[in-house]
Amino acid sequence: MAKLSVVVSVYNKTRELELLLTGLSIQSFKDFEVIIADDGSGPEMRKFINEYKKNSHMDIIHVSQDDIGFRKNKILNKAIINSRTGYLIFIDGDCIPHIDFVKAHYGNIKENVVLCGKRVNLSMKLSNEMTVDTMLNAKYKKVNLSHFIDSFKNRKERSTFVEEGVHLKNSFFRKILLEKNPHLVGCNFSLHKELILKINGFDENYTGAGIGEDSDIEFRLRFIGAKFYSLRYLAILYHLHHKATKEEDSNYEYFEQVKRRKEYYCSNGIKKIPAGS
Repeated sequence: MAKLSVVVSVYNKTRELELLLTGLSIQSFKDFEVIIADDGSGPEMRKFINEYKKNSHMDIIHVSQDDIGFRKNKILNKAIINSRTGYLIFIDGDCIPHIDFVKAHYGNIKENVVLCGKRVNLSMKLSNEMTVDTMLNAKYKKVNLSHFIDSFKNRKERSTFVEEGVHLKNSFFRKILLEKNPHLVGCNFSLHKELILKINGFDENYTGAGIGEDSDIEFRLRFIGAKFYSLRYLAILYHLHHKATKEEDSNYEYFEQVKRRKEYYCSNGIKKIPAGS
């Protein structure tokens, strides 16, 4: 059995998923399964994944659901249920992992600790230039100089947060630069499966983008005493450019209710709890 599960949330973007899977296929640490959590992409995605699995050495599980709106949290819960290991890394389907990404998470696993990484936001130009061949040649062993050059361009065209692509193995220098109180980013975090089960997984009452898969999870995990540890400069992730997703105002309103009620165990998560129970 694999030592951990990498959960990849996707919707429709097969090119981006191919780049991500290529990044996972060349990881320095290889003892993991991949669970593709597909929020209703349809036949094209299904065909791509089936074809990719035929030629891949990776253990890939595809879980999906009907396309009836943004239900990322629901498909993430389904992925948790279908995972066959006790440790989970969550990553978005439009990101590319550094070659030591999984190794960084695996090497820092601790009880009752959530590991939090960051991401580099690539410009549209660099994102469009990314191919499987260039990835296999470069293998992302270190941050690409073009990311830094690109960051000085016009504000609308440049890469951002390029400093998050610096790979620091020296623990002394990392400790100096790390945040004292890291926050969870939904596209790059990991934890023991039993820890997320304690809060009943992701809250499916969040519909639409924003808050539900990161801020809400962080709040509820902190409420049960989970600790947070930064993997900044170790678990490096490159986010491919796309148009900004509109976040739902209703999510923020619901999150405020959760905080006021101090609810760590959501009623509409992996397990469904009837109202009034």
